[in-house]
Amino acid sequence: MKVYPEKLSQALSAGLAPIYIVSGDEPLLVQECCDSIRAAARKANYAEREVFHVEAGFDWKEFIYSASSLSLFADQKLLELRMSSAKPGNEGASSLKEYAAMPSSSNLLLVSLPRLDKGTQNAQWFKVLEKAGVFIQIWPVAGKDLPRWIDARFKKVGLKATREAVMSMAARVEGNLLAAAQEIDRIKLISPGSAIEAAIVEEGVADSARFDVFQLLDAALMGKASRCLKITDSMRIEGTEVLYLSTMLAREVRNLIGMSEAMQSSSVDAAMQQARVWQKRQPLIAATLKRHGLPALLQLQSRVNRIDAIVKGVQAGDPWDELTSAILHLAGVALSLPDASKPGASLL
Repeated sequence: MKVYPEKLSQALSAGLAPIYIVSGDEPLLVQECCDSIRAAARKANYAEREVFHVEAGFDWKEFIYSASSLSLFADQKLLELRMSSAKPGNEGASSLKEYAAMPSSSNLLLVSLPRLDKGTQNAQWFKVLEKAGVFIQIWPVAGKDLPRWIDARFKKVGLKATREAVMSMAARVEGNLLAAAQEIDRIKLISPGSAIEAAIVEEGVADSARFDVFQLLDAALMGKASRCLKITDSMRIEGTEVLYLSTMLAREVRNLIGMSEAMQSSSVDAAMQQARVWQKRQPLIAATLKRHGLPALLQLQSRVNRIDAIVKGVQAGDPWDELTSAILHLAGVALSLPDASKPGASLL
């Protein structure tokens, strides 16, 4: 069963389904949908939670074993599958079909994964999952709809922004919903009242000397390696969470891979239009796609995925070194680096 994101709260209040599939490339909206499902699960006494990060080499038997085992600490548990790819492979597809055929009444399964294309939605494993549960497809907020989204976000935190303030915010974030949400939360903290004028938004932008992830990604897309290093060093010193940065970088790389694949049968302009790339970013994206072929982007995706493994202790290495090398790779700098999966490997 399909449920629109804006109808999810209503659907959750009517009762929980055994399976939820949340798909999309907007990290903020995916996270908020998943948070709503987690909150509903906690309210329904799903007291235990197990999280599985599905990447290359993932052991699906571990998931099936956990799903069929009784909880030691609670009567009900929430199982989360966080898939880095929309294609689970043969073993994953078989395991998901096996689970969906007989979902446990004591489990709730939450699957989050990148945006699903039509072909994947027609795959047997997905059809079985959707039939047994709820599918929430997250679509990017189109440029023409962004001001409306920002206005609703202001109202959600108890603020009333003028049209000029909303348009100023939309021009700044250029489609990055997470940046908009963070800026609105910051304005909420510093605003003396509920009325928000354009000057408050613009003043906040002018006074913000801190580098952010969107500046970092744009610098990489522009091929400005020295600026990438400066921003990365600044964010590292400030204590920015490396996993947050790697998640945003992974999203950018996935989008580039999708466009590169589309270019096998269409033009770069058609690929960018299909991916809903903002007009102001199209020159950056086009230059990056020209600089990197599909094999290079797939190699970059593998390096970005390794950051998560390093943070979790699955592989040895320094996650910040790995992030820096991935950013420089995106910027077009060829580096001969040691294998971060080997003990003692470092960029320094």
